[in-house]
Amino acid sequence: MQLAAHNNKGSQGKKNVNFDVIDPRTGAQEGFALLKSVTRKTGKNGADYLDIILADIDSELPAKLWSYNPELHGEYSTNQIVKVRGTQETYRDQPQFRIERIRLAGQDDGIDFTQFIAVATDEPEAMYGALISIAEGFEDAGLKSLVLELYAQRKEQLLVFPAAFRLHHAVRSGLLWHTLSVVRLCQGAVELYPFLCRDLLLCGAMLHDICKLEEYAIADTGLASGYTAEGTLIGHLVKGAMLVEREGERLGVPPKTRMLLAHMLISHHGQPEFGAASRPLFLEAEVLSQCDLLDATVFEFHEAQKSAMPGEFSQRKWSLHDRKIFNHGGTGEFRPHILEGSE
Repeated sequence: MQLAAHNNKGSQGKKNVNFDVIDPRTGAQEGFALLKSVTRKTGKNGADYLDIILADIDSELPAKLWSYNPELHGEYSTNQIVKVRGTQETYRDQPQFRIERIRLAGQDDGIDFTQFIAVATDEPEAMYGALISIAEGFEDAGLKSLVLELYAQRKEQLLVFPAAFRLHHAVRSGLLWHTLSVVRLCQGAVELYPFLCRDLLLCGAMLHDICKLEEYAIADTGLASGYTAEGTLIGHLVKGAMLVEREGERLGVPPKTRMLLAHMLISHHGQPEFGAASRPLFLEAEVLSQCDLLDATVFEFHEAQKSAMPGEFSQRKWSLHDRKIFNHGGTGEFRPHILEGSE
């Protein structure tokens, strides 16, 4: 049994994940799937049930777990991968999976996350290594020690975390993907404008989203499941500036350098209506803000274009100022060459 294909033009031609038929007589099937959504509801008979959307990388399948008992079945949330057993039914002429048994997937199951969720285009260890290599080339000893220290402390999180909850690079390892992309854009800016302060700009690029590690709550899949209290009340821009000040002082980074770097972090969203505590007030801060915006915008445009058939427009994208984006037929795979930049 294949998961029922979701009505998404951008996913045409992709292979679906199969559930295994374990009993041909009853039609019982089992397999792994992502919980794209899970909601506890109460039926007309007064009994609780779970209303679920099972998914893989291409497709979706509505499912129900009737007579839900958390002590018996366990508790579940969005973006978890589970193993389910049950049978396929038809409800209002649409396929629906009736779950009889369910459990969380474990490490021993050898799950390949790429079958269920979107992931960064490059291996996280390679992206992390590229960033470390760039930082090791800094001439400014204080900025070098700051990046290397903060990255070493947070390596395991950096290898997994997304860059967003729902928008650009909201994929497993998306934070490293976006960060390295912004760093590469900033390196290009330095080549074109060699009067820029290279180490300051690249350090700002490497740390601009570092406190998204504290902003999002994530599932085992590496996808964000929501915002933390700190993420909602303070946010990654201000938390990043606080981190730079605290750790920079401990590591002996000069006060002026800490001040400039903190400003880059609190201003990199460009405008107050987008969350910036200040507009960029010196050149490297502006370049960082523009490179950050460019990378996010390219990602959003590409996602919008591939969701439409060639010669057609996408649905309106509120993240792109409510525009419908035209697919001119030349949209290829989104795989920037971020591991090939100069260091």
